[in-house]
Amino acid sequence: MTDATGGAFAAIDDPDQPGWMVWRGGDPSTYNASFGPLWVRVEADTARVRMRPGAGHGNFHGALHGGAALGFIDIALFAGAYALGARGAASGVTVDLATQFISAGRLDRMLEARIELLRETGRLLFLRGLLVQEDEPVIASFTGTLRKVTA
Repeated sequence: MTDATGGAFAAIDDPDQPGWMVWRGGDPSTYNASFGPLWVRVEADTARVRMRPGAGHGNFHGALHGGAALGFIDIALFAGAYALGARGAASGVTVDLATQFISAGRLDRMLEARIELLRETGRLLFLRGLLVQEDEPVIASFTGTLRKVTA
């Protein structure tokens, strides 16, 4: 992959993880920055977007907080859609996000959203995906619609 930019975001090749790009938000004071750097790669028709959860993403039970999972999924939809070639995704808004939680997520493993772009129209992107961790059951399934914002 090569260097790419999308609005307030930038993705560059990660020399420590060949085949992955590091996706960073531009302003460290934003909500998006609370998820740290994201790693993105495309395999066939699926974008894989990863983050490293920490204690700040946990709930009272020491597992991944549902709100943190939803926040990550929302951000991953944009990064994944952009990686899959939907250039209008970088400056868009979420129209809807439906999520079905299936099992708990862990804080000690990389969290990964696997995203497929189902359809792109002039203004909308329709996506679906799974939230997973290595050697664990699926954490959640989701669908989302993003609206491209034009100048």
